[in-house]
Amino acid sequence: MESHEQQEPEDLAQLIARLKDTYSVSDSEIARRISVSPATVNAWVHRKRGTGRGPNKDKLRALAAAFPKFTPDEIFAAAGRRTPGPLNPEARDRILALIDELTEDQQEITEIQIRALVDRNRSGA
Repeated sequence: MESHEQQEPEDLAQLIARLKDTYSVSDSEIARRISVSPATVNAWVHRKRGTGRGPNKDKLRALAAAFPKFTPDEIFAAAGRRTPGPLNPEARDRILALIDELTEDQQEITEIQIRALVDRNRSGA
């Protein structure tokens, strides 16, 4: 019987190490390209969470844009998050128009549901 070891998924620190090798860049250069402080990138590299939940979606997207050899899906997965879908202005307007048609109670319920979905995506579930 063959045994297959399950490989742990790559975390953000490992992905950044690979990114640094691939692009021959430093923490400071990564920080400059995505508009964060070098200390922020250093915290990601050393797996320090601080008070937040790690990089927000905009910084993860900026990382993918600045270093296109790494896909958004790959970067979000390494951060333990699911990749949010794109939301164009027309879709945003349609969603808000629908919410405008709901009662106040229904709007509150919808907000709770949306928050639950966002929390689930942030947890990588």
